[in-house]
Amino acid sequence: MYRSHNCGELRAANINTEVTLAGWVQKSRDKGFIVWVDLRDRYGITQLVFDEERTSRDLIEKAQNLGREYVIQVKGLVIERASKNPNIATGDIEILVSELTVLNEALLPPFTIEDKTDGGEDLRMKYRYLDIRRNPVKNSLIFRHRVTQEVRNYLSNEGFIEVETPYLIKSTPEGARDFVVPSRMNEGQFYALPQSPQTFKQLLMVGGMDKYFQIVKCFRDEDLRADRQPEFTQIDCEMAFIEQEDILNAFEGLTRHLLKEVNGMEVDKFPRMLYDDAMRLYGNDKPDIRFGMQFGELNDVAQHKDFNVFNSAELVVGIAVPGGNSYTRKEIDKLIEWIRRPQIGALGMVYCKCNDDGSYKSSVDKFYNQEDLAKWAEVTGAKPGDLICVLSGNTHKVRSQLSALRMELAERLGLRKPDEFAPLWVMDFPLLEWDEETERYHAMHHPFTSPKPGQIELLKTDPGAVKANAYDLVLNGNEIGGGSIRIHDKETQSLMFDYLGFTPEEAKAQFGFLMDAFQYGAPPHGGLAFGLDRLVAILGGQETIRDFIAFPKNNSGRDVMIDAPAPIDDTQLEELSLKLNFKS
Repeated sequence: MYRSHNCGELRAANINTEVTLAGWVQKSRDKGFIVWVDLRDRYGITQLVFDEERTSRDLIEKAQNLGREYVIQVKGLVIERASKNPNIATGDIEILVSELTVLNEALLPPFTIEDKTDGGEDLRMKYRYLDIRRNPVKNSLIFRHRVTQEVRNYLSNEGFIEVETPYLIKSTPEGARDFVVPSRMNEGQFYALPQSPQTFKQLLMVGGMDKYFQIVKCFRDEDLRADRQPEFTQIDCEMAFIEQEDILNAFEGLTRHLLKEVNGMEVDKFPRMLYDDAMRLYGNDKPDIRFGMQFGELNDVAQHKDFNVFNSAELVVGIAVPGGNSYTRKEIDKLIEWIRRPQIGALGMVYCKCNDDGSYKSSVDKFYNQEDLAKWAEVTGAKPGDLICVLSGNTHKVRSQLSALRMELAERLGLRKPDEFAPLWVMDFPLLEWDEETERYHAMHHPFTSPKPGQIELLKTDPGAVKANAYDLVLNGNEIGGGSIRIHDKETQSLMFDYLGFTPEEAKAQFGFLMDAFQYGAPPHGGLAFGLDRLVAILGGQETIRDFIAFPKNNSGRDVMIDAPAPIDDTQLEELSLKLNFKS
């Protein structure tokens, strides 16, 4: 065997034991008459010692020629370490080596395999197999495994059945762009990779599976950012013969279990917030409620005061920044520069300092007196010592801009603590949203989402006012899961397709299989899908998902390690009946 023990398990109790270890050379220290080598594997580091008083000269010379990341095997005796290292678990012992075998030599790596490396992100992604050897990435992947196992165990114990669904499916027009796969056996036809197993899990409910889950890869051809990948993993779940409350209770239970078992946190409260209130109070549908700074709408107390910027605005809205009165003019100017960036798009910002003596100093003192500014403070909840930041303009845009400012300020103030967890249900999303370009409604979630009970008739008179029987689970300002009660009868589903602009022929061509299935006794059903990548990152105290994915893509959707996507040769194109029509 290559090893009797791993590099992280030997302790003082193993002294005088003969062992065999194998791993990678982390580093070595050569004093001429003695050589120390740190041997690393997934489990930790063990120090090896080659001492001329107890080791042959040939063996010492062999040790002196070891390079970083050489793969070696050693045999030797566990001895007490003269200079103990309390920073590693094996710091009380070392191995007096009697045999050394080089299993594989290694080139000098392009960056140091250390917790704090000198390699930039692009370089580390190119050599991801080396990056995985580093503790931060290795531990993130192990952490993901732990979360995944807890999910599987919990759902299985709750009676859910894991069922695999196909990866080669039919392209549908809703949602993001599909990744398509040409079929050689069916000339001129294409599969699509699933954006989610939505229709299949509904068919499993028709099939009587009752409680389904799957940890499944999904694919979306869309623009990327730090928390988005073209291929991602969902914890996909569906339940039959349930109402919304059953779903919320089931997945509160899963989330509570994960926080306790993985993070050691007891979380009892899962507050609920209407979508309209989330937008009004926080400017987005996934608010971080670990801190305050709720929006205060100022139209009634800030308009009609000869300040045309506010008077012409659809919405005037502000937040109170705790302790912000201490900000200098230079610091405030930098905040204004920050929100003027193209990514945020605000034209400017009005501010008001709440002085300790109860007076106010505003950037628009010319137009507002102390009584006016006191009303601003009342509406925003500002106290002496705070700073009121005010934006104005189009309601949708200004809410988004102030939401971004709120999150940035919270980050600067240290209010977004990674070891603090605040879950939240956001409820009653709009069923439909109007698209100006296509001049028609689109499903805000997907076309199988049920309207709230009693609102179906509203589809005929005021489609934009209809609320969806849908819910998102938010954790620390991130959507970690979302779902809905589904439509389970053919008539309502046909009506929904009508309002989404499908002709009967288009609906049958795209979703005829599901409509047909509904005719054979579909139970009431609903579900939820967690984004596993994001969930794991947040539980691990991070905002970005990349280090929790073994082989991620970059922001252009490329795998720079294997250089994919890549061209295929003409023979393959001919087999697939494809002809490229672009200029390189």
